[in-house]
Amino acid sequence: MTGTIDLATLTLAKGAHGTREDGVCLLEAVAWFAGQAHTDHPPCVSPVLAAFGRNLNDILPDGKRQELVPLVPLLPGTASDGHDETRGYLALDWLVRTYAPAFLDLAPVTDGNSECQASAAALRDLPPINSLHNAQIAAPQLKQARDRARAAWDALWDASWDAAGAASWDAAWDAAGAAVRAAAGDALAPTVAVLQDSAIGLYRAMITPGGAS
Repeated sequence: MTGTIDLATLTLAKGAHGTREDGVCLLEAVAWFAGQAHTDHPPCVSPVLAAFGRNLNDILPDGKRQELVPLVPLLPGTASDGHDETRGYLALDWLVRTYAPAFLDLAPVTDGNSECQASAAALRDLPPINSLHNAQIAAPQLKQARDRARAAWDALWDASWDAAGAASWDAAWDAAGAAVRAAAGDALAPTVAVLQDSAIGLYRAMITPGGAS
């Protein structure tokens, strides 16, 4: 894989690569586009965008990852452009008010207890996290949500263990674990798909926060 990068035929791959002949991830493609040496830490890219982009590249499935290709030309020149603080708050806001509530909604409701869903609503209702002050407002709500989620999944585990009955220890453990994984997995895939699309949209917004050029 040599010469000038062709975005029309580019296929982004997971992880870092020793050479361009081995493939390129998003940030390696950016270095190539910008005429820089092969690296997944191109100096022309904001460190906030670079870190987020490396993670996003690797967590997306192969097909979805290709939706990042149009962002390659937008990333060079973002280093030291003065927008990294805003980008950091955009990412934090998404994690607290979008990502966390989506998974809290999936927590099991045990004995009519829907505290996790209440925490999800509370996080979504927080003011945008665009300052240290608003981040401090969010912190207690986020801690409460974490504690409630842990308690809900612990309760499901206990119920699954009881349902395993008097089988051997290993069989009961396997049955309990399978029940918990099934309860999570059945509802997980649609939420993950929605969040993948949302994360790509977030990343695009982080590149030019507030429409900055």
